[in-house]
Amino acid sequence: MSQRKKIAIIGTVGVPANYGGFETLAEQLIEELGQHHHITVYCSGKKYPKKDRKQIYKGAELKYLPLDANGIQSIPYDTLSIIHSLFYADVLLILGVAGAWILPFVRWFTNKKIIISIDGIEWKRDKWNFLAKGYLFWAESLAVKYSHIDISDNEAIQDYTAARYGSLSRIIEYGSDHTLKVNASTETKIKYPFLSRPYAFKVCRIEPENNVQLILEAFASTDKMPLVIVGNWGKSLYGTALKEKYTSHPNIYILDPVYDQKKLDELRSNAALYVHGHSAGGTNPSLVEAMYLGLSVLANNVSYNRVTTENKALYFDGKESLISQINNLYTAKLIKIGNEMKEIAQRRYTWSTIAKKYFLLIEEVLVTQRKSPVWSETSTVAYQKLLQKNLAHLKTN
Repeated sequence: MSQRKKIAIIGTVGVPANYGGFETLAEQLIEELGQHHHITVYCSGKKYPKKDRKQIYKGAELKYLPLDANGIQSIPYDTLSIIHSLFYADVLLILGVAGAWILPFVRWFTNKKIIISIDGIEWKRDKWNFLAKGYLFWAESLAVKYSHIDISDNEAIQDYTAARYGSLSRIIEYGSDHTLKVNASTETKIKYPFLSRPYAFKVCRIEPENNVQLILEAFASTDKMPLVIVGNWGKSLYGTALKEKYTSHPNIYILDPVYDQKKLDELRSNAALYVHGHSAGGTNPSLVEAMYLGLSVLANNVSYNRVTTENKALYFDGKESLISQINNLYTAKLIKIGNEMKEIAQRRYTWSTIAKKYFLLIEEVLVTQRKSPVWSETSTVAYQKLLQKNLAHLKTN
């Protein structure tokens, strides 16, 4: 398509990116695709004070809504963004399923094209209560059914949507090359004495599904190397309780969120090991970023993480397994795995590669009339076969 089309990016906190993977994705798409299309990004007015708001950012137009992009407010936030975009956009690129309830009406009454990333299997996350899980489960089904193209960020998620919905989703992961190897400054070394020896690092939302408690308990039980863990501890009782319990432990360094990318890279890129406890989701941005930095990875043994790391990382299945892996680390092993992680990230998780996939997807959706089902391609494959490959946690019954 030679004519520049209007693309609305919906479902992020906004840009400039300060908050997470979807926000970084939106910013990278602006940079990579802005010369080909007119891009509008919807932003949370709750996170960008009026004095700091930009109307145009790197060539993209920004629209602000007076709502949070996460939690219960994500439903009206995404819904209003979708409704507003119908007045001008050719393609709606929707990140997440919170506003998916309105998609049937978009398909029935407009000719707008819809690309949606279902963002892992959101309804399985432990942080949601029963009602929220029920809504997200329903919204996920609408997102897959009424989009022209749905995106999975991991092969395990693609298997799941194929088994449950018969949808051949497209795999597009996340980029990682916005991260940089930063040598620790003298000032930082003074502030953070752990930089003087090999240490493990983790950055994540402090939520049960990320197995933060398990990881803290494991590192508290060994003195092989210290753990540095960065997260939003004050966001929940779960986080505040863990911070209070472990903040004075000699082998654990608990840090509050670090939104400055360079400072985060400085702390992360000098680590010897990255610990990834996520048990839900798909291709996690923090994991591929650590891989790009050449860190050895010790990950929770679930299918998403194995797919992301091509089965070349170290894995743990519980507290005792994690302690055993930590105690059996040695320098040559860390270097070997780190080099393998770097090679995978350079091959699969660069923004030029990711942006090219989105560009081709936009070109395709503009001429797509209906979604192709997957059943014709998998009709000879038994349902249970799709749920193998260590996918027990994805069972759909």
